[in-house]
Amino acid sequence: MSNAGAQQQTQPSGTDSQLPETPLPQALATISGTVTDKDGAVIPGARVTLGALGQPGERTVASDSDGRFALANVTPGGFKLTISAVGFASQEASGDVNAGQSYEVPAVVLSAAANIEVQAISQRELAEEQIKVEEKQRVLGFIPNFYVSYEPNPVPLAPSQKMELAWKSTFDPVNFAITGAVAGIQQAQDEFSGYGQGAQGYAKRYAASYGTFLTGTILGNAVFPIFFRQDPRYFYKGTGSVRSRSLYAMANSVICKGDNGHWQANYSSILGSLTAGALSNLYYPKANRDGVALTFEDTAIGIAGSAAANVFQEFVVRRLTPHARNVVSKP
Repeated sequence: MSNAGAQQQTQPSGTDSQLPETPLPQALATISGTVTDKDGAVIPGARVTLGALGQPGERTVASDSDGRFALANVTPGGFKLTISAVGFASQEASGDVNAGQSYEVPAVVLSAAANIEVQAISQRELAEEQIKVEEKQRVLGFIPNFYVSYEPNPVPLAPSQKMELAWKSTFDPVNFAITGAVAGIQQAQDEFSGYGQGAQGYAKRYAASYGTFLTGTILGNAVFPIFFRQDPRYFYKGTGSVRSRSLYAMANSVICKGDNGHWQANYSSILGSLTAGALSNLYYPKANRDGVALTFEDTAIGIAGSAAANVFQEFVVRRLTPHARNVVSKP
């Protein structure tokens, strides 16, 4: 008699459940390359437009004097480039980039156009592209950081663009909130006691604090930069030794780039601080108004504060700014 032993299959007592993993921040890529003609001569000012495959929106940069272009903070995956220049037929290039990759586009060689008219991107259009990026820069995701350029090939701003950036900075909701906090601290410490206490005293402190911020920003970052043809932004260096970057940052409290690309004394910022301090005498309580000497003293303190802030920008702020571009070369 044969015994047929039934085999038992062991079943799991329960279904394993897996908690969803928290996605890690996605590393971005950089795409760069060189634009030349068929004879190997570089083509400066070529218009390079990035259009990510399957994704809306596009970005445009121009090749520099060496024919080089760079697109930072590119989302990993498929991409398409359209390259054009005056007098040349446009060309497309495509490929795939991985997270954190620095992708070098194979040599882009443009052929002479045959009865094809190509419109080159203007300097104003390039500046507008930079402003759009800068207006997205917020420390910790919410504090405005509009006046720092991480662009490897920055171009000067037109007068209307300087005013646009100053206007958006002064009327950003976060700056209204910061002004409110400053006014609250002043009231708690009974600063500017001539304003008194209560809601009326707070309103006066708020108006005075915001007035100084408004005049300082509009004058120092728009009116005077337009008049002196200077750029009000801080240009992030990002490369070199700690010492060289620190000296660069501190020097930028008293020098700036002119619209001609040359470094010069920062008349705009200094005069902006002096004028804002002088105008504050019109609305601060008589007992708290600054004399001429004190106005100059406050301006000197402001310059020192600007130097410290620039060092902080150079070494810390970019890491806390989600939409900051990766710098591939010093401007």
